[in-house]
Amino acid sequence: MDKNETIEAFSALAQPTRMDAFKLIVMHEPDGIAAGEVSRILDVPQNTMSTHLAIMTRAGLISSERQSRSIIYRANFENLREAINFLLKDCCAGHPDICAPLIADIVPCCPPKENINV
Repeated sequence: MDKNETIEAFSALAQPTRMDAFKLIVMHEPDGIAAGEVSRILDVPQNTMSTHLAIMTRAGLISSERQSRSIIYRANFENLREAINFLLKDCCAGHPDICAPLIADIVPCCPPKENINV
């Protein structure tokens, strides 16, 4: 992801309703969530939510798939990873220990499935 794409991705999240919608979509991975359900949960009119979802789709943060009469939205984790990586790739001028606490805060939230004790 280049500088302009990263700016577009973070700009898409720089609005309260879109941030809430994105977090909700992430919470519903891997199955995704219907656009109407996002609207209902966040109490936002469907036409307004449609605009918000389109902005996040254009920014590459989410993708959609039609299933019967519903449009299911899913997070695009690869693009999110690339946007975050763009910010951190130079890792504090060669001092990765400075970025370590930030990375440590992210890692515990979502361990890979093979690391989950069932």
